[in-house]
Amino acid sequence: MKNRTLFALATAVAATVAMPAYSQQNFPSKPIRLVVGFVPGGGTDVSARIVAQKLSDVLGQQIVVENKPGASGLIAADQVSKADADGHTLLLANMQSTVSAPYVLPTSYDPIKDFTAVRYIGTVPNVLVINPDKHKFKTVKELLDAARAKPGALTYASSGMGSPQHLSAARFSQIEKIEMEHVPYKGSGQAIADLLGGQVDMNFDTLPGVIGQVQAGKLRPLAVTSPQRSKRLPDVPTLSEAGVEGLDVTQWYAVLAPRNLPAPVLAKLDEALAKTLQDPDVRAKLAEQGMDVGGGPETPADFQAYLDKEWTKYGKLTASLGLKKP
Repeated sequence: MKNRTLFALATAVAATVAMPAYSQQNFPSKPIRLVVGFVPGGGTDVSARIVAQKLSDVLGQQIVVENKPGASGLIAADQVSKADADGHTLLLANMQSTVSAPYVLPTSYDPIKDFTAVRYIGTVPNVLVINPDKHKFKTVKELLDAARAKPGALTYASSGMGSPQHLSAARFSQIEKIEMEHVPYKGSGQAIADLLGGQVDMNFDTLPGVIGQVQAGKLRPLAVTSPQRSKRLPDVPTLSEAGVEGLDVTQWYAVLAPRNLPAPVLAKLDEALAKTLQDPDVRAKLAEQGMDVGGGPETPADFQAYLDKEWTKYGKLTASLGLKKP
């Protein structure tokens, strides 16, 4: 009887240990949630939907894009940080929600330690845009002249505190010694809607969020924040060409998972994302939105090291701008 009991216990323990390994081998076993921390229509949301469509084919499982806007993307990040680390809940992360907004808004999680770095996707430039029906500025100099003529009168939109739009405009103001008022929103979609409606004067938005409106002539681009001109807007100068030096804010996109993601699941996700990002159709669609795919860390370990460096960089930048948590 004693031997039978011991055998039963041993079998139960073995089954318990084997279950995680079995589930990892069969990953994904259900639809995957790809959480986006912003409203539909912005650069992060657009990029997520392009990636999700192909990733679903590669993994043979549905990828559901789920928008959880608010707090500069931190609401979504918080939710993912507390999800089961089984690979079925992922975050379409960006610079804002990962390494800048946590310096100026309270979080209940560690922005670096509570996530598993999965795959870096690419970068997009920010574009300084205005509504041509409200302002006749055609150059950055004309905008600066107007800002100096009436300090504090011009307003700029952003997708939230600590966002690349916010930091770009704040650094722009610091460099040029001008005063402008910050108007934060829950995402680029709302910010652009109010820019089009004339409620705000300008926005340093990401190229995917404004390219459609620029092409339609509803927004006028004055400059891009990238070191080189954008292939999508070859006639638009860089800020450096426009005479503004020292603005180094880069919006990047990536995929994160909850911390302690099992190595086999991480490897499968990373491989699937790498295959997705090599697909010509995906690359073309992302490029059409103004994204430079790749060009950064190529492995999860390299991506983690990159996050550590970015965390330090934006800590110094937010401190220099006098930005801190309330």
